[in-house]
Amino acid sequence: MGRKTGEMLHLRGNALTKGEPVALPLTQSSMFHLPGAPDGHDFYGRVNNPTWEHLEQVLAHLEDAPCLAFPSGMAAISAALFATVKAGSRILIPSDGYYVTRVLADRFLSGLGVIVTERPTTAFSEGGFDGIDVVFVESPSNPGLDMMDLPAIASSVRAAGGITIADNTTMTPLGQRPLDMGVDIVVSSDTKAMGGHSDLLMGHVASRNTDVMERVEEWRRVSGAIPGPHEAWLLHRGLETLDVRFDRMCSSAQVLAERLAAHLAVKDIRYPGLPSDPSYTLAQAQTTRFGFLLSITLETQAKAETFINTCPMLRPATSFGGVHSSAERRARWGDDVDPAFVRLSVGCEPVVELWQAIDASLNAL
Repeated sequence: MGRKTGEMLHLRGNALTKGEPVALPLTQSSMFHLPGAPDGHDFYGRVNNPTWEHLEQVLAHLEDAPCLAFPSGMAAISAALFATVKAGSRILIPSDGYYVTRVLADRFLSGLGVIVTERPTTAFSEGGFDGIDVVFVESPSNPGLDMMDLPAIASSVRAAGGITIADNTTMTPLGQRPLDMGVDIVVSSDTKAMGGHSDLLMGHVASRNTDVMERVEEWRRVSGAIPGPHEAWLLHRGLETLDVRFDRMCSSAQVLAERLAAHLAVKDIRYPGLPSDPSYTLAQAQTTRFGFLLSITLETQAKAETFINTCPMLRPATSFGGVHSSAERRARWGDDVDPAFVRLSVGCEPVVELWQAIDASLNAL
């Protein structure tokens, strides 16, 4: 991906004419000067915007596929699902993945006549995929960090006549490339590591299937689920440092995971980069990095809360992927995990200082 990220930084620059700004301009306008016939020009802010369009060019470069931006990760997930299902469709989703995807399916899609089935990540292929129209996958799962065999699942789903949608938020295109493994559609919450600074909500959908992308674009246009120009501008700026941030975060996560695995206060740890982890073999085969998320389970809920709330280099906050390391007890949102389970998102702090803070906080429990 080194060449991809290097070229990305100069996509705009190599197309500039003399005197144009190097930094991407922010076009904050709902209207465009449009005498006569539209003739393919930008014409209305719900349909197109020059700032989004350049952002989408950069995202498409990273995904190596056409891309459309959305105002949040869930807006991207919604667009991918509403573009591919109809009344009577059967969809399969992970029972242990991001809980809001399950809420969308259970509370809304099922009410429109879509038949929803759930399976756990580690047994996702059991029962096969015959008769299932859309298979939604998430690997590593959030928050458990279990993985599934993406190439095998994508191949089986295609053979059964269905399509696959992969949520690649936890890994980004730099860590895992589902489209290259046969997945039909990728969705991502760019609120997380892609933006990286905890100051925007954004998402994207990418696919090499032209018909799918036409449907996704139509959904965005008619539903009004459009990104704001300022958020698009912020995401574009964040993407310019994604490579260096992701490298730092993943490298630090590996160091922390190895040390936490040996810490007496830690009852259990999950990180795909540990040879003892159940996801290690699949992660080696499917990812270029092991990611920046890890989880630890402490002795009690009270100790988990104390650790999260007193460690000076951890922000007690939901979401993940920012430059600041953060942590939270996922059981508070209803995830089926131990009450003392802590999801830890490793940021960009110097790893020596970060470990010292975490170690001291654990030792004080």
